[in-house]
Amino acid sequence: MENAKGTVFKYKDNVDTDVIIPARYLNTANAKELASHCMEDIDTSFVQKVKSGDIMVAGWNFGCGSSREHAPLAIKTCGISVVIAKSFARIFYRNAINIGLPILECEEAADQIQAGDEVTVDFNTGIITDLTQNKEWQAQPFPPFIQNIIDKGGLMASLKEK
Repeated sequence: MENAKGTVFKYKDNVDTDVIIPARYLNTANAKELASHCMEDIDTSFVQKVKSGDIMVAGWNFGCGSSREHAPLAIKTCGISVVIAKSFARIFYRNAINIGLPILECEEAADQIQAGDEVTVDFNTGIITDLTQNKEWQAQPFPPFIQNIIDKGGLMASLKEK
């Protein structure tokens, strides 16, 4: 997997899928349309500020709520290269892998990284580096078969190659 490097957008605990992509926008399956409304109920300027490669950091239970794949799809499509959180809701975790959105659990990094910091992630080693603070943390990297799914753009894309 290619390493990630970007500016951090930071959120609290229990960010649910209805906040990531509000239900009122679920009348489309168009990923770009979904991305244009990503996080707008808690961060109205997010979609105007996010750039390709940026990083999202959050607290406990990120992606709780409904089981829709729209939430990780909106995050990925708006340009976020990885989500780092203290923990992820179980279904969000699997949906993120299914659509090819890299996610990492690391409590210490999620606590200490600040909004606006410049951060890099080495997906092969799980090392998260905050360039702004000159700090480093170790997350558990995905095993190669899951890295392959994410590299290919998601589960369905990875199966097409077989």
